[in-house]
This record gives sequence, structure tokens and C-alpha cells, in this order.
Amino acid sequence: MGFAEALRDDVSVEECLDELSTALAAFAHVPPTLLAVALRVHLEALLQALLDAHLCSQAEVRAFVRELERETLEYGDD
Repeated sequence: MGFAEALRDDVSVEECLDELSTALAAFAHVPPTLLAVALRVHLEALLQALLDAHLCSQAEVRAFVRELERETLEYGDD
């Protein structure tokens, strides 16, 4: 499943977000910046695994990361 297909599957994305929220609650004792760094390392490994398995292209990963940056920083200027 590519990024575009995953984003269109609202039910699965919502279910995954719920499960991630539950799992991340176990890290409430960890400072947010430390958690962000750990998640970045994990995301990097996950994206590399998707590339290695040919489940997405380098262009798709670049677009995904650019969109993440755009959405994150869009709200940071308020």
C-alpha cells in the first residue's frame, strides 16, 4: 500500500491512530523532545524498510517528508 492509498483509507488510518495514541500513552513520562527524536529515528527506519521492500519510491518518501514539514511548520508561525 502506497502513501496515497493509505491516506484514502480513512477507517484504517483512524484505527491506526487510535492504537498509536494508546501505545504512546505509555511514554507520558518521557519529555516531548526526547520522544520526538526517538520517533524520528523510528520513522527513518520505517521509511527505509518501505524503500527496501519496494513498497514506495524515493519520490514518494520525499513528498511525504515535505508534506510533514509543511504541515508541521504551517502552524508554528502563529
